[in-house]
Amino acid sequence: MRARALHPDVIAVTSALLQVNCVIVRGRAEGAAPEGPFGVVEVPAGAPQAETFVIDSPVLPEELELLPSLLGQAGFPAPSGLLATHADWDHLLGPLAFPGVSLGVAQSSAQRIGEEPGAAQRELRSFDEELYLERERPLALGAPQPLPVPGYVEIGAGRLELHPTGGHTADGMAVLVPWAGVLACGDYLSPVEIPMLSEGGGAREYLETLERLGGLLAGVELVVPGHGPILDAERAGDVLEEDAAYLSAVLERGEAELPEGRRSREMRAIHARNLERLAG
Repeated sequence: MRARALHPDVIAVTSALLQVNCVIVRGRAEGAAPEGPFGVVEVPAGAPQAETFVIDSPVLPEELELLPSLLGQAGFPAPSGLLATHADWDHLLGPLAFPGVSLGVAQSSAQRIGEEPGAAQRELRSFDEELYLERERPLALGAPQPLPVPGYVEIGAGRLELHPTGGHTADGMAVLVPWAGVLACGDYLSPVEIPMLSEGGGAREYLETLERLGGLLAGVELVVPGHGPILDAERAGDVLEEDAAYLSAVLERGEAELPEGRRSREMRAIHARNLERLAG
């Protein structure tokens, strides 16, 4: 697991498996003084305290176990909420690190979880069995809180913007941290994966999401995809153009050249599944 500070209020954690990214955001307390040279924030007496949200999750058991201590070492308070960009199992593991903390998802993701009871748990169990992994407790999602998207979530004295995504799956949201210039976009804009059209997704919906994300890039400095390296806005724009060209070619010609750097055997297999899904 790798941890990287993207801003005094934002930490990105990258899992050793699947390069899944988790984003930890601290909302400043109202009236807090600017960050000092030693990372100390002065809060006036009686002012509301800062709070923390954790977006998505790493994958390995030991990584999830380390998250609470990582927050403490960084001076972030324990999370008051968890967020998941979409309802794929590898983004829903926050409750294993922070049991009892409420999980917020887009209304579309809440609907998907309700229509597929136990799906995330079954997929996690299959993953663990294949890799001989053991966990201390089973994944308990409870009843995730549906969030209006587009919309926002208040965090401390600020707010996180929620923007709809679709195409990879039928559900999802991107989370923008405006004051930090950081965009957590879920399974889009990845430099290590081609666009993946999972069940419920679609190429046209994916292109619409890329258009929306493109409109957000002008106001951000860093983009955290669901999988893969963190990107600056210029590189994210390059990935967006490559992905849009790939999807447009698939729709127009039923075939496409894979983007350079994303032509591995696994990417070719994903491409084949994309074509099968579109043909079906």
